[in-house]
Amino acid sequence: MQIDTRWAGVGDAEHYRRSASEVVALAPDVILASSGAVVGPLRRITRTVPIVFTETSDPVGAGFIESLARPGGNITGFLSFEYSLSTKWLELLKEIAPGVTVVGVLRDPTIPSGPGQWGAIQSVAPAFGVELRPINVDDASEIERAMTAFARGSNGGIIVTASSLTVLHRGPIITLAARQKLPAVYFQRVFVTGGGLMSYGADTFDAHRRAAGYVNRILKGENPADLPVQTPTKYELVINLKTAKALGVDVPATVLARADEVIE
Repeated sequence: MQIDTRWAGVGDAEHYRRSASEVVALAPDVILASSGAVVGPLRRITRTVPIVFTETSDPVGAGFIESLARPGGNITGFLSFEYSLSTKWLELLKEIAPGVTVVGVLRDPTIPSGPGQWGAIQSVAPAFGVELRPINVDDASEIERAMTAFARGSNGGIIVTASSLTVLHRGPIITLAARQKLPAVYFQRVFVTGGGLMSYGADTFDAHRRAAGYVNRILKGENPADLPVQTPTKYELVINLKTAKALGVDVPATVLARADEVIE
């Protein structure tokens, strides 16, 4: 087996397009596409080379496939999460910071999953007695301005939703949350290992292991159109106690008991 790899910087659309063209030009038997941001450029170039994706949230909404059960084309793969997961972020935020009444939701409204995640959180906000305020993540300066303005209010907390832009700007986001003393729940472990308070989301390593199985089946002759898109089977709750102490957050024992990883 020969494996050719291309890496593109997070949020670098031009690099995505260039790398997609290079990969398709190699005439591979199958392509593994890590994240929905690279599936789009690949799909525009080829409708025949089999593509297995990971870390993609809404392939139907993005137009990559016809349905989860029957993808119908040359693309299949593994979801990064379902929208119902977004409600869990708010639940966890209220568990660790019950006094929070205003929640800033960092999001990218330009991607298909942006409105979906926002809508899911909106649907449960009244039950938790919180007011939501969207914070768009266009660029680092806008994030700093918006988070600083948000922090001027009282009883605030933040939820960082899934997008390539929130990953790209995770450094400033984590720093601002710490500086403004805002308890925050993130969608991915990398934020917490980088100093964030808490994350809950699918295990991305597990998704890539499972994707290897689909790559194997396609190489042995199966059609991606007949391989259903699969949802995550393994989730992880990660808590940074050092950050909790700095923020003055007393993480309940019930939450700590459920954690898959505690950073001390």
